[in-house]
Amino acid sequence: MLYMVHMVVNIPATVSPAEADEIKRREKAYSQDLQRAGKWRHLWRVVGEYANVSIFDVASNDELHTLLSGLPLFPYMQIKVTPLANHPSSIVQE
Repeated sequence: MLYMVHMVVNIPATVSPAEADEIKRREKAYSQDLQRAGKWRHLWRVVGEYANVSIFDVASNDELHTLLSGLPLFPYMQIKVTPLANHPSSIVQE
């Protein structure tokens, strides 16, 4: 199942720069592992925001929730999930 996920990050000022850097390092490693596994299919930065739009390809809502809640930045994110379906006019069908 494909999902479009919009993530907005807001790390509070109470998190030290060193701690924020460590969280971001773990976030990068985790997200890259999911990309290599084919679960996180696309990742785009939203211009002018500390945010991204991503496409996930997972088996279920529960799997997506597990992956998202495992993100090191998860406690500092606002996340909007949109399930996707094939469009009949698309020349590429997933």
